[in-house]
Amino acid sequence: MPKQKTHKGTKKRFRITGRGKLKHRQAGTSHLQSRMSKKRKRQLRGTDVLHGKADTARLVLALAGNSY
Repeated sequence: MPKQKTHKGTKKRFRITGRGKLKHRQAGTSHLQSRMSKKRKRQLRGTDVLHGKADTARLVLALAGNSY
């Protein structure tokens, strides 16, 4: 029986926490930040947890259940 392969694009963007939630980097943090307010840039720091059970289940399947 063949094994489930990990989706490499998902592997680069998401990480499964110990409780099964997904952490990801927030969008809009790479460049073009001069037009953003200081408050917006501060709020985009760090990682965020993905909300939504359907998205989480689909992405865990794409990661083949592994936490990278």
